[in-house]
Amino acid sequence: MHSYKFNAMKRVVTFLLIIIMFPVIRSSAQNTNLEKLNNYKIGFFTKKLNLTSEEAEKFWPVYNDYQGQRNLIQVEKLKLNRNFNQNESALTDKQLEEMGDKYVDCLVQESNLAVSFHRKLKGVLPPVKVILYYQAENQYKIQLLNELQTVKQQQRARPGRNF
Repeated sequence: MHSYKFNAMKRVVTFLLIIIMFPVIRSSAQNTNLEKLNNYKIGFFTKKLNLTSEEAEKFWPVYNDYQGQRNLIQVEKLKLNRNFNQNESALTDKQLEEMGDKYVDCLVQESNLAVSFHRKLKGVLPPVKVILYYQAENQYKIQLLNELQTVKQQQRARPGRNF
């Protein structure tokens, strides 16, 4: 039972990381799709937060810096997970302990980064828009997941058309 929950959680975390990391891992041949996604994201947050041009000018550099640092931490966590999955039976207890420590360190880094981002956010947006940002972030993730599910369902409905 424990193994099933761990494996299910691992799949969900990996899936969410892929979604979150989507802009980072796209190849250069698909820059137009990345640009469209980025423009969509900018429009989504600008609309949800009702950003003025001055607020947007201050918000986006803070947000982009946060996302860049967050992505680096998530890549490190993904590497740790991949290393564990590929080498589980060959790892010593000491190596496993080190991996666990590194993973928790990544979580601490993420938490510290979130606190730092929140402080910066409060410096560039009024309090109501800070809260709206957190709501919009959740809505954006849900919308991306829903759109990804829709695309996958459409691909399953049209076998042989996956180029």
